[in-house]
Order: sequence, then structure tokens, then C-alpha cells
Amino acid sequence: MANYYNDIKEIQFELNNSPLMPRIVELKERAFADKDQYDEAPQDFADAMDTYDKVLDIVGDITANVIAPNAETVDAEGPHHENGRVRYASKTYENLEAMTQAGMNGMTMPRRYGGLNLPVTVYTAANEIVSTGDAGFENIWSLQDCIETLYCFGNEEQRQKYIPRVCKGETMSMDLTEPDAGSDLQSVMLKATFDEENNCWRLNGAKRFITNGDSDIHLVLARSEAGTRDGRGLSMFIYDKRDGGVDVRRIENKLGIHGSPTCELVYKNAKCELCGDRKMGLIKYVMSLMNGARLGIAAQSVGLSQAAYNEAIAYARDRKQFGKAIIEFPAVAEMISNIKARLDAGRALLYQTARYVDIYKALEDIARDRKLEPEERAELKQYSRLADAFTPLAKGMNSEYANQNGYDCIQVHGGSGFMLEYACQRIYRDARITSIYEGTTQLQTVAAIRYVTNGFYSQVIESLTPALSEGEGDNPFSPFKGELERICRMAEKFNACTAAVKGAENQELLDLCARHLYEMAADVIMCLLLLQNASKAPELFGKSLQVYVNLAEAEVEKHASLVGRMNAEQLENYRQQ
Repeated sequence: MANYYNDIKEIQFELNNSPLMPRIVELKERAFADKDQYDEAPQDFADAMDTYDKVLDIVGDITANVIAPNAETVDAEGPHHENGRVRYASKTYENLEAMTQAGMNGMTMPRRYGGLNLPVTVYTAANEIVSTGDAGFENIWSLQDCIETLYCFGNEEQRQKYIPRVCKGETMSMDLTEPDAGSDLQSVMLKATFDEENNCWRLNGAKRFITNGDSDIHLVLARSEAGTRDGRGLSMFIYDKRDGGVDVRRIENKLGIHGSPTCELVYKNAKCELCGDRKMGLIKYVMSLMNGARLGIAAQSVGLSQAAYNEAIAYARDRKQFGKAIIEFPAVAEMISNIKARLDAGRALLYQTARYVDIYKALEDIARDRKLEPEERAELKQYSRLADAFTPLAKGMNSEYANQNGYDCIQVHGGSGFMLEYACQRIYRDARITSIYEGTTQLQTVAAIRYVTNGFYSQVIESLTPALSEGEGDNPFSPFKGELERICRMAEKFNACTAAVKGAENQELLDLCARHLYEMAADVIMCLLLLQNASKAPELFGKSLQVYVNLAEAEVEKHASLVGRMNAEQLENYRQQ
């Protein structure tokens, strides 16, 4: 029987071959403090890893044998708008029931609330797996991650009230975007007023493009400070569907992710609770919420890339032209090899990011209960910065790769890929949104560029670059010495381009070159992460490394050429016509 976890050895490798995993488990399990209180709590590191393996085995089984077989039916039917409410496609209820019955909700939440207390890295793997089966369903299921924000910033009464419900399978949404406030969330105008008589807050206004907008529990960004127009007047609120007051005006008619209802909502004096402190909604809470969402979209993108690879290689092996399978034609083989290389490189970046997130979030959680030791504070600062720097790379690059891999998957299918009966067209349509929602690739560049200009990415690249000066014969990187030398030359070009742009002291030039520098940094980092993987498992990653270095080298050369040509005269060509 198929299993989308056990069948993909690369995911298992990412979970079992990082030197950071023992520290992640130690922090998440608080030195295994739960083992005497909860039967399901692990006794030690090996037991924890075995638990993670079993959980992902369940997710992989449900995805392969329930979610994936339902995907085409869900895509064709989509959700329905009935009397101000959402009714999912019929098979979506089967998917939700399967995951709920298996206990696959509240995955990262502490056991005292009914959660599984899994690290973000394991939850990221689950997201990837589910997305491989159906990215639209993953959108509904993975929004359980919104509970992290409530857990971090809500009070204990709110945690006790809402977290167990999510752990039992209730759904969530984050209601941020409005008709006049898309990426510019400072412009949010949904009004929050305090009802003195009933001792509660009330919401009035509209939200648009809300994923799973008829969910059970909503986190809502609203303007609580009268007379304000910027982010300092925004607060975060918890809305419970049981209290009423919010209707679905319509479900958007979308290009892809049809199973996931994207809603326009109308709030009419809706009762809600303040989450955390007033005026911190955008400044602190949404930033936390969005970083988690961006890691989720990175995982979704990798899952879509895996689906594209699965469909492309299966078709190419089966389809015969001119007397042989089309995978034997170099042009087709190259496309499939490129899909696999981008998939493996992007996955390496995704899980490295998730591991960084795990360490800083676990330390933040510990800091709620006790004062951190000086070395723990230093560790928190280090991994928080790494997570902040890597998240926009993981989200931006993997979403772009999902789009390219979906495109190439259709191309491998030729004319058949344009027909609706083949899954590749759904994968292609579903992938398109990944580089748009939860912050476009352009906004990921804005988030990342300071780590280019302050030299942080260069420091990361230096720290990831292995040395081959001594004992080359026994060095695991020795078989890939040529690739390493080429990666080092790419790093030199990135550093030279960065220095040239900074030296010009021209903000407009920096803005125009930012995307090129961002992609150069990501290309080099992914090369180095894939090199690390190939040194440990050449049978899994050796070919992908060689192909990806070819791709990255061409991209770095292209970006370096463009950046090198930029000057005051060239800038004029890019200004509005």
C-alpha cells in the first residue's frame, strides 16, 4: 500500500540526519518532563524519534490512500456557498474525518491541552506530505497552526478554552486581508469597539481573501484605536463562530486550490476577545503569525514539487514515442532531472529553516516559565536571527520552484498535460498561488534584503562551506570537490555583487538589484545544504547536487551579469514608462 512518508526517503533523511535534532527534542520535551504524566510521552531521544516516525507514517498513509484519491473530485466540486455559510466539497469531509480520527490535530501543542507536542520540523514534514496529496486540503488542515499565535500571546483562560478544541479537530483561520488592505496590512480598517454593557469587544466591517473563512475559530486583525491610520492602532482578536455575527458574503472563484474556500466575510457587531495586548496586533502578533504561515507555504510548495516530480516521472516512464519511453529522450530527462534537483535543494532549505524555528520557539516557550540562562539567551538570539533570515528564502524560492516544476510537469506530459483528466494541470494551478499569498516573492525579497546588505548571508555561507585542506581521502566531501569549488566561486560572485551595490550608495539601485542578490544568496545556500546531504547520502542526493550546481551556476552568472550592468543610465530604463 502506498505511503507518502515511507515512500519518500528524502523526507526521512531530513528528519534523521541533522545534528540539531537532539537539541530540538531536548528543548521541546523539556528534558522529557512529561514521561511520568502522559503515557504517550517519549522516554528519551530515540523514543521521541520513533514517535515522530510513527506519526508521519500515519499522515503518509492517510494522504496516499484517502486525501490523494479524493483530490480530483474535490477540485472539480469545490466548496459551496449556502445561506451565508460554507459547505466543503463532500470528499473534504472524508479527509477531515480521517485526520481527526487519527488524532492529527494540535500537532505542535503541549500535551496538557490535548496536543501531540511535536516539533515544528515534524509538523513541516506532515504539511509537505499532505500537500503532495492535495494542496487545497492542506490549506484547511494546516491552519491549525494559527493556534500557535494564541498559545504564545493569549492568556491561560483562552488557551484552556480554545486549544483543546483545535486539538480535537476544529478548524481555524487568520482574518487579515481587506478589500483595500492586501499586502499593506497597516491599512486594515475593520473596526473593533469595546462593548461596556456586555464587557466584550465587537467587530464591524469586512475581510477579503480569507482562507477557510468559515472556520470555527478566527484570529482577526482589527483597528481598536479610534482615529489611527497605521499599524500602531491595530490589535489581534479571537472570534468564535459559535457566537455568530459573521457571514460569508461569497466564496472566491479561483484558478487553483479549489478545495480550500477563500471567503469574503462581513462582520456585524460580532462578539470577540482581545488576544494579547492592544496595539500589538500588527507590530508583534501578525509578524509571528505570518512567519509560521510562510514556513507552511514553503512546505506546501515542496509538497507540490514532489507531486509534480511523481507525475512527470511516472508519465515519462510509461509514455512511448518513436518506439521508446520518452524518459529516454535527453530533453525530457533533463526536465525531470531539473525538477528533482530543485525539489531536493528546496527541501534542504525548508528543513534547515524549520530546525532553526524549532530551537528559537522552544527557548521562547521555556522563557515563559523561567528565566533563561545566559547561554540559552545567546542561543535564542542566534536561532531567532537564523530563522528570520531563512524563512523568506524558504518561502520565496520554494514557491517559485513549485511554479516552475508544475510548468515542467505539464511540458513532460505534452498535449495530455493540457487535459483536465491528468493531475499535472491541478498541480500547476495549485502551485500558482504559492508565490503570492502569505507575502509575494517580492515581499520575501524585502524581508531578506537586510541580511544581504549587513553581510549575514555571507557569514552563513562561510559557516556552511566545508574545508578540504586535510585528509581529503577520508573527507565525505571529497567526491564532490569539483562541485564545492564551483559553489565557492558562486559565493565570491555574490559577495562581489553585494559589495558593488552597497558601494554605490543608491537606494533605488539596491531596490532594483535586491531580487537578484536575494536569489544569488539562496542559490549558494541551497547548493551548500544539498552538498551536506550528498556527503552523507550520495545515493539519494549525489545526482541532484550535480544537476543543481549546474542550474545554480547559470542563475548566479545571469544575476551577476545583470547587477554588473546596472548604473544610473540603466535605472532609467526600469522606471515607469
